[in-house]
Amino acid sequence: MLGSRVLSPWLMAALLTAAPLGALAQQDPFGAAAQDPAALDTNGQEDASVDDGSLSLEDEYGFDPADEFGGAEGEDLSLRDPWEGFNRAIFSFNDGADRYVLKPAAVSYRQITPIFVQYGVSNFFDNLREVTNTFNDVLQGKLGQAGNDAGRFLVNSTVGIAGVLDVAQHMGLEQGDGEDFGQTLAVWGVPSGPYLVLPLLGPSTVRDTPARVVDYYTNPLSYVDHDPTRYTLKATDIIQSRASLLQAESLLHGDRYVLLRDAYLQRRDYLIVDGEMDVQTEGEAAEAIDQGEVEESSDY
Repeated sequence: MLGSRVLSPWLMAALLTAAPLGALAQQDPFGAAAQDPAALDTNGQEDASVDDGSLSLEDEYGFDPADEFGGAEGEDLSLRDPWEGFNRAIFSFNDGADRYVLKPAAVSYRQITPIFVQYGVSNFFDNLREVTNTFNDVLQGKLGQAGNDAGRFLVNSTVGIAGVLDVAQHMGLEQGDGEDFGQTLAVWGVPSGPYLVLPLLGPSTVRDTPARVVDYYTNPLSYVDHDPTRYTLKATDIIQSRASLLQAESLLHGDRYVLLRDAYLQRRDYLIVDGEMDVQTEGEAAEAIDQGEVEESSDY
């Protein structure tokens, strides 16, 4: 058996009812620390010439979120958010849960766990996600990419010691951006629908929300029969993922809801077309796919 459990409708109703209470959350106790006076110039501005020895966002994440998500042009993404009032209430609830539960755990994990262990943990869970990637590659007709992702899983699961080491990349099997069933539905022509924030699960859309069920059953962790082991592995995956975003969080100035919404929607549009064209709207992306304007490269 799958050993999985279905959330009670009463629990979901309780979460939705409690969501507006998150708006009462106090100031983030793990917010940005005060600037070091040595890092300020004579005008009181941050001096970019001062190097605190930390990795840049591009070095740590492989891209600069400010460049990828900042200054977007084209479609007003707020038009894809007709349920903003409801979404903001759920966002406030999620934000409160994050700052008082998940973020402190991620901060502690980041502080006490050696960096090489963090990389190993991240590689382990990324390797498991190759199963979902391969499944959706096949459904989207990306047979070349399916072979690449399946090869990565087989190599890293064996030679890479259960995926802790990314040996496959040294064999020419590069890690992709990832595929999920929401992207598959988009390729099949299913429209995105409005933006939707889910309790505890975060940003989504009407199309991506039911797709999460399929992704759940293509995740190998869902088939671990021992409940304590399954819960521990999933909690570790969540904390590791949250810890990896701590530095990028420093970019969030202003309306966090709008920034995260726009980043999510733009990123989803980018993933749907595999980043092969500068897509301003998902409608343009879907039209391009239908007309064959987005051609798969020889690597897919």
